[in-house]
Amino acid sequence: MAAVTTLGLGKVMEKKLHSVGIHSAEELMEIGSKKAVLRLKEKYPNTCVVILYHLEAAIRGVEIKQLDDACKAELKTYFKTCASDL
Repeated sequence: MAAVTTLGLGKVMEKKLHSVGIHSAEELMEIGSKKAVLRLKEKYPNTCVVILYHLEAAIRGVEIKQLDDACKAELKTYFKTCASDL
């Protein structure tokens, strides 16, 4: 299994993902950015929508600036919805 950092995420994010049960790049890709950010938000209430963008970009293998506006809008809507549920 590959380390989360192989997706371009840093060591701090890797530690946070480990703390919510995501221990590899494969697990992150399987779980997806939305479920991963939900887990992070539950444990780390200050998690922001930008983290969701970074996770999605990492899973897609692109830079965050390469996520198109429609993708970011959909992720932002999801984040607002899940944040209000917590």
